[in-house]
Formats: sequence, structure tokens, C-alpha cells
Amino acid sequence: MGKVLSLIIGTAVAVIGVVLLVIWWSDFAIVLKGSVPVMLIFGGVIAVIAGLSELKDEMAAKENK
Repeated sequence: MGKVLSLIIGTAVAVIGVVLLVIWWSDFAIVLKGSVPVMLIFGGVIAVIAGLSELKDEMAAKENK
């Protein structure tokens, strides 16, 4: 019974989410416009940190040879 109940609840929540997305589309678009640049900035910073870490590891490996 738990699996069927979770399926029913999951379907209901998904349908409610789609309905609310349609109703609140303009608000969702505003939030999306505000959050995408922030996510891109954080993603870029993480990529730079990962690249610097990789370069640091490569230089350390060359020193140990």
C-alpha cells in the first residue's frame, strides 16, 4: 500500500506544481532571471578553483619526478 500511496501523492504534487507554475509564470521568470547569473558566477568560480587545483597538483607532480 505504501508504494501506491507514494505514487498517488507524487502524481498529485507534480500536477499541483505544473498548475502553480502556469499560474505564477511571471513570478517564476523573475526568480529565474535573478538566479541564473548567480549560478553562473558560482559555477565559474568553482571551475577556476578546480583548474588552479589541477595545475597545482600537476606542478607538484613534476617537482617530485
